[in-house]
Amino acid sequence: MSKVAGSPAGLEEARAESTAPSARPMSRWVRRPRLRQDASEALSAYLFLTPWLIGMVFITIGPILGSLYLSFTSYSAGGGTPEWIGLDNFRRMFTDDPRYLASVKVTLLYVGASVPALLAFALILAMVLNTGVRGLPIYRALFYVPSLLGGSVAIAVLWRQVFGGEGLLNNVLAWFGIEGPSYIATPQWAPWTLVVLNVWTFGAPMIIFLAGLRQIPSELYDAASVDGAGRVRKFLHITLPQLSPVMLFNAIITMIGAFQAFTGAYVISNGTGGPVDSTLFYTLYLYQSGFSYYNFGYASAMAWVLLVAIALLTALMFLSSRRWVFYGDER
Repeated sequence: MSKVAGSPAGLEEARAESTAPSARPMSRWVRRPRLRQDASEALSAYLFLTPWLIGMVFITIGPILGSLYLSFTSYSAGGGTPEWIGLDNFRRMFTDDPRYLASVKVTLLYVGASVPALLAFALILAMVLNTGVRGLPIYRALFYVPSLLGGSVAIAVLWRQVFGGEGLLNNVLAWFGIEGPSYIATPQWAPWTLVVLNVWTFGAPMIIFLAGLRQIPSELYDAASVDGAGRVRKFLHITLPQLSPVMLFNAIITMIGAFQAFTGAYVISNGTGGPVDSTLFYTLYLYQSGFSYYNFGYASAMAWVLLVAIALLTALMFLSSRRWVFYGDER
């Protein structure tokens, strides 16, 4: 039975409850050390991140914002302050600079030819290596070497020796009685030598394709074999759909790298973009505008156009991926 209110026992119980410490102050006492510990950990994290944050602000964000301002100015290395000219740099690019339009044409040709060729070649080699070749780690290491060396000056110099008038390719053709031209000095052949140079750096996408192939369940191929599917149908209906996320990643990374290609064109043409501007990549003309003609305002405007173009193409690829990329968990 409950204790009667006002009885000695009830009064004693009420007095004990009133003098006992409440739960709320106790929880506050427990929570304060925890908050102090979280704040200490956050402070330590920011202290360790300070060098990166300083570099991010002064080396990345600062120059980006500075180039955005310079893109609306006329500014050269001769001294003085930037002169605000608004959109004149952009108008000049698209209406009064034939070399700029030539660089856009050459770059689009290079990207449109080298990216699909590179991806196809890397996928073929990855499928060959995925058939159970002995010494797979050795082959992977050997095939990855061109990706490490492809953007170097030494390989670009080697490319001049291969495709020059008396280069290795013409020496091989001479065995069959064929006298070839100097490919790097012929306008119709020079850009294609750079396409071959880019395709030669197939190692990185090949490794990624190989990793994707090894993740495809073998049961899918076994079931397709039971249904009588051949190699072509297995490739079209199993391999390509299962590899589509990897293909999207490789396509975006390869496309961005192709738009930023510079070293090969600079070395092969001695920095001129010749012959007849046939190797005048966008980045090479940007370099010339900034560091040969000292027109930093115009070069900054070119850089921002390139940035926007790459961002739009990347966004377009992501939007189109809804139609052809299969992630495995979709129903």
